[in-house]
Amino acid sequence: MLYVDSLKHNLLSISQLCDKGFKIEFNRNYCLISEAIFGKVVHIDKKIGNIYMLNVEHASFHKLSFLVSKIDYSWLWHRRAAHINMHHLNHLVRKDLVIGHPKLKFEKNKLCEACQKGKRVKKSFQSKNVVSTSKSLELLHIDLFSPSRTMSLGGNYYGLVIVDDYSRFTWTLFLKTKNEALNAFRKLAKVIQNEKGLNIVSK
Repeated sequence: MLYVDSLKHNLLSISQLCDKGFKIEFNRNYCLISEAIFGKVVHIDKKIGNIYMLNVEHASFHKLSFLVSKIDYSWLWHRRAAHINMHHLNHLVRKDLVIGHPKLKFEKNKLCEACQKGKRVKKSFQSKNVVSTSKSLELLHIDLFSPSRTMSLGGNYYGLVIVDDYSRFTWTLFLKTKNEALNAFRKLAKVIQNEKGLNIVSK
């Protein structure tokens, strides 16, 4: 591939035309595009300077049909539906669960690159048999879990779990909203610092 400065024209891929079943012939004055099997001439391009120009201004759609890309609508709707499984897409169509969805047959005949990347997993961290901290409150593990389906007796939906790495002592704080997490941790940190005489510093 070469970089062409100030290129003002679209380029046509000869290799892609050959993959679609067309035959390309070049000579001194023109380029001939024909069907490889039947030999029917599809288009003739003239040579202007050092470039073979494809004039599509006055050509009919039938003559330019070889330029139309084929769209796989089944995989297009797979992407539109947030990369849902093909089996579920067939179920949606068969049961008419989505208004306006086209009647297509969805087959998993190739791999979806986005789905493959989404299924990649990282290797888990190796477990340690030795405690890496030397005293309490040196390292805290904090987790704020998502809203639960059921409201607690106090009217809370969120939970903030704090675990001390050294002693494995655990605090569980219940919150009504997610934005209360920081203030709840600050209040708990003040109580612990007053009781233990230690400072909790965030990093």
